[in-house]
Amino acid sequence: MAPTDSSLVDQLKATVDKLESRIQDLESRLVGNSSSGSASSDGMRMILIGPPGAGKGTQAPKIKEKYNCCHLATGDMLRAQVAAKTELGRQAKKIMDQGGLVSDEIMVNMIKQELENNKDCKSGFILDGFPRTVPQAEKLDEMLKDKSRPLKHAIELQIEDELLVARITGRLVHPASGRSYHKIFNPPKKAMTDDISGEPLIQRSDDNAETLKKRLGTYHAQTGPVTDYYRTTGIWSKVDASKEPGQVWKSLLGIMEKDSASGSLLAKVGLKN
Repeated sequence: MAPTDSSLVDQLKATVDKLESRIQDLESRLVGNSSSGSASSDGMRMILIGPPGAGKGTQAPKIKEKYNCCHLATGDMLRAQVAAKTELGRQAKKIMDQGGLVSDEIMVNMIKQELENNKDCKSGFILDGFPRTVPQAEKLDEMLKDKSRPLKHAIELQIEDELLVARITGRLVHPASGRSYHKIFNPPKKAMTDDISGEPLIQRSDDNAETLKKRLGTYHAQTGPVTDYYRTTGIWSKVDASKEPGQVWKSLLGIMEKDSASGSLLAKVGLKN
């Protein structure tokens, strides 16, 4: 006897119940693995792309804290190498004193040294300020591939240039950590004082409208091709950086946590073709 519509519905419901039970079981296992540290052992590996004032200095410390990884701001790293008079620092200083640009090889080797020697980088890293060109991106990918630590995310903080002027001219920075504040939009709890360390904040001499326009012109000319490059790799994402910092953070989390989304889970149980 052919099954009735009612029995077919009952069969379908039973199948759905089994699938839902299986998904819940897998979710529980994933949560258990995450809490034991096995999921986090793979580490965060990302670059944060954005023009001056887009909010990289605000969001990077949050990412660093959540994923227990290092924040490599290449400009700060280069200055530290020069100040410490390391071999790379001496090479870079010689080039800069002659008015030249530090080579891609020196920059990539500097990052490589940090990944190998900085204990905070063992659980992952955020790159801020590098790569700025496609050849740099290619050299970085080659180095990371050799270390079996390819990038997971290339996230671009997007914002209109006009909004950046107001942000930049009021920006305050804690030099040691790179934490940034704003006189109006994100003021420190105590004027000109870092919330965490209690050390003085500074306003960079190049944080003015005229200098900013020049920096933005250079940024767009260089970084446009870089974002196009990462689009082809499948790891590029964008975030609207004009929103308040809390909303930007939620958007970043949505991207960084997407591996645990339901779509990925369904793929694990074979429900996708």
